[in-house]
Amino acid sequence: MREFIATTTQRNQVTIPAEVRRLLGIKPRDKVTFTIEDGGEVRLAPASFSLESAYGSVTPSEQPEDFDAVSRAVKDAKADRTARELSES
Repeated sequence: MREFIATTTQRNQVTIPAEVRRLLGIKPRDKVTFTIEDGGEVRLAPASFSLESAYGSVTPSEQPEDFDAVSRAVKDAKADRTARELSES
């Protein structure tokens, strides 16, 4: 096991050592996650893609987008598909 020591700045920022960045595949402007384990150990990992991480990255085709209507339409389509699958069983 190797250990790296880094110093925090006045703004509580720290530079991730180059070897760690290479190992994790982290590039400039990438996001990382800090996971605090039950025993107090902290893990650093590249942030995986999620809906929350992508929110706002795409401009809606119509302004303003009615997200409640879109959500209802998706839920209705899922309910219809589930009902069809149950009736076919």
